[in-house]
Amino acid sequence: MYHIVEARIRAALREFLNRHGIQDIPVVTQRPPSVAMGEVATPMAFELAKRLRRAPRQIAQEIATELAAIPGVARTELAGAGYVNFFFDRAAFFAAAFSETATAAASPPGEAAAGEPKCVVEHTNINPNKAAHIGHLRNAALGDTFVRLLRRAGRRVEVQNYIDNTGVQVADVVVGFAHLEKQSAAEVRALAAAPRFDYFCWDLYARVTQFLEEDKTRLALRARTLAAIEEGHGAAAELAEIISVAIVRCHLRTMERLGVQYDLLPRESEILHLKFWEAAFQQLKKRGAIHLASAGKNAGCWVMNLETGDNGGENDESVAAAETDDTAKVIVRSNGTVTYVGKDIAYQLWKFGLLGRDFAYRRFHTYPNGHTVWSSTADGGEAGAPEFGHAADVYNVIDTRQAYLQNVVVAGLRALGFEQEAGRSVHFSYDVVALSPRCAAEMGYTLSEEERGKPYVEVSGRKGQGVKADDLLDQLESAARAEVDARHADAPDAERARIAHAIAIGALRYFLLKYTRTAIIAFDFRDALSFEGETGPYCQYAAVRARNIFRKMAEQQPDFSLAQLDDATPDKSLDEASLKDLLQAGAGDDLWELALLAGSLDAQVATALSAQEPAFVAKYAFELAQAFNLFYHRHHILSEANAAKRDFLLRLSRLVERQLVTALDLLGIEAPEKM
Repeated sequence: MYHIVEARIRAALREFLNRHGIQDIPVVTQRPPSVAMGEVATPMAFELAKRLRRAPRQIAQEIATELAAIPGVARTELAGAGYVNFFFDRAAFFAAAFSETATAAASPPGEAAAGEPKCVVEHTNINPNKAAHIGHLRNAALGDTFVRLLRRAGRRVEVQNYIDNTGVQVADVVVGFAHLEKQSAAEVRALAAAPRFDYFCWDLYARVTQFLEEDKTRLALRARTLAAIEEGHGAAAELAEIISVAIVRCHLRTMERLGVQYDLLPRESEILHLKFWEAAFQQLKKRGAIHLASAGKNAGCWVMNLETGDNGGENDESVAAAETDDTAKVIVRSNGTVTYVGKDIAYQLWKFGLLGRDFAYRRFHTYPNGHTVWSSTADGGEAGAPEFGHAADVYNVIDTRQAYLQNVVVAGLRALGFEQEAGRSVHFSYDVVALSPRCAAEMGYTLSEEERGKPYVEVSGRKGQGVKADDLLDQLESAARAEVDARHADAPDAERARIAHAIAIGALRYFLLKYTRTAIIAFDFRDALSFEGETGPYCQYAAVRARNIFRKMAEQQPDFSLAQLDDATPDKSLDEASLKDLLQAGAGDDLWELALLAGSLDAQVATALSAQEPAFVAKYAFELAQAFNLFYHRHHILSEANAAKRDFLLRLSRLVERQLVTALDLLGIEAPEKM
């Protein structure tokens, strides 16, 4: 409701500007620091004062006087040197918010309309050569939550998880099986069918890294293996396919534990075999976006001049600069192999439907809820696949270390003349997850004095250092299960397992999401497992506490039911006079602040989407849980003698519970019935 009323205020302010022939001044609204100053304020008069050369307060007075009545706003007031403050109709706001959330709970929103412009969100993108680790979980949690926020806002979203099944990392594991383990394809296939194949490959990958470092001539072995995999023929390619498919299935199981699902797994092997790069290469050459360098360090390479996004019309001076300047980015190496960024440009063009080519598709996995994730294939494909790609907006969830390469991809789109698509290509970046020194020591890593003094220790997959995602989830579930067993010893085993899982995932996802994307997370087991303070379990417990109120009320009054409480028809609702009295300024401010916060979820979603910052919703969930816990201790709902007030307090608790459950769901966190 806050989002709705604020939108009405902004529309009224825009009408005011239009009446005065002013089109180029933005309408800005803010949340005042306290409800005593209203619920929405605008500093617009200060900007108008510069244009009209008049006092801001005088202009603010005109704004307040000229605005027509705004539904949901009780009054406007001048404040300070030129603010206009808007005070909501508190009774109307609560009644509408309660009715709105009751209706939404009864009829959850469906899929976005087929004609709605599509967003493609690409996230997770784990190399299919070993088990997922804690850093991958941050990527998946951020990407999945952003998908949920987009869908909440009514967007149609396609979730892609790019699989680099022909890269160096896979080649190294192939080297490990072929030359260290000396296993045949049949033996590797049997091992891949056993549990924790991804763990075996984790250790093997670290061994191969050491094997290659011991003798640099062995790097030629890697190069030959990589070339064979890219060509798609022979024993190395067969091993790569067995390994990568098995590891991807391991990754899907891991992410499924976290509540993360995908729509499509585009594979690099198909980008190569279906000649996506050749199509992109021809476009880049035809447009003059790249050229063959003839001198300097990039001689023999196809390069792009990043300073201008193109090659300056191919004049001699710009070409010479591109051949020798650091602004040149190599797209195709002198040996003819395409760089990662070249393939990424082709992939980005395909996402927007600009490549002129498409994958074939096959069903790869079906989730328990019936949703199918498809995989790209070069071999015919299956009928019934959705139309993938053709996005209006593309969000690539990739860590901040890849910022340069993402900029090159955007520069490639611009060089091809796709300016609109370049502007709609978003690098949804985030910083890394490291280990706290205490966590690293607990895992048995030997730390230098310098490392022990740092706030975090960087992990290394090549060295086998890191927190495996499934190990972490196992530890979290074990700790949560111990708490659940102690509190609900008589509950069925399956129920206790479900509650423990919900708490563990809540703890982890909230820990990964509460930090802004630019923050480095120093992972620590004790912090992640804590059920106190700003944590997922704290938010979950607030929802459980609200449900306990309703359960105890039903025990106390057999005729009470949530269906009855949710009935917002006029003869069942609180009368307006009672609402006005309970929410009156001053005496009712604490109740009003909680109602206002509960009615502000979609405003927070809009802010999170605008800033591309899921942490805002995590903060909102915590603040709502914290405010509800204060309310719970201040007001003794079940023993309230005044029937009208008790009914209101129950409805306020219900509003909070529904909004908190929705906010947690947007974070991928379940609110269990018990804790």
